[in-house]
Amino acid sequence: MNDRKTQKKTGMARALSKLGYCSRSQAGVLIREGRVTVNGSVTRNPEHAVRIPADRIEVDGLPLRKAPAVYLVMNKPRGVVTTASDEKGRATVYNLLDSGLPWVGPVGRLDKASEGLLLLTNDSEWAARITEPSSHLEKKYHVQVDCVADAGLLEKIARGGARERTEDLRAKSATLLRHGGKNSWLEIILDEGKNRQIRRLLESLDVRVMRLVRVSIGPLELKDLKKGAVRRLTSEEKRAIDRALREPA
Repeated sequence: MNDRKTQKKTGMARALSKLGYCSRSQAGVLIREGRVTVNGSVTRNPEHAVRIPADRIEVDGLPLRKAPAVYLVMNKPRGVVTTASDEKGRATVYNLLDSGLPWVGPVGRLDKASEGLLLLTNDSEWAARITEPSSHLEKKYHVQVDCVADAGLLEKIARGGARERTEDLRAKSATLLRHGGKNSWLEIILDEGKNRQIRRLLESLDVRVMRLVRVSIGPLELKDLKKGAVRRLTSEEKRAIDRALREPA
């Protein structure tokens, strides 16, 4: 039997991402520019099917090899965007990474105004498992709002927003951490991630978010990691996340 014929095919852009070279969107640009060859031939179709590792893939004449897996945790500061480059010239999370690292991409996103725990990796399959809604991996946020939250508001957050009828934006749970005379800190837990989910949910309840900090993803906690700091996941932390991903919802 020809082993090459039995190997699973994948699109070229996805192959570059799986090899840890760049994101799928960046790969699409390289491919369309004619900078990627497969077995010596140029193809400008990002969906062109290839086999890893049977096919010889080169970028700018250099052969690709699967990069060692890198798993990073960052305490993302407010005002930093989670993109590789920004058309407005704003600081990105990549400005906080050490030079010499292989390409890594953010696992999910925190918007510009949000802060806290952000994972980055070149293991695209692992990242997809974490962000897949069916994983139900809990993400915990501490959120400062512009009102004194009562039991009724907490119930509405868990039940879902009043005006977001086209999408279910409810939280798994919401509890009061502390409050002052005019604002409160809430702990909100999500078990799936939608774009700006907490902000949109609270906006639908006429509540303004003043600060939003992600403090945990599954068993991984932000703890005392300094703002803007980046470190590698320990092997124990990686195993704990993998165990959580395997647990039934």
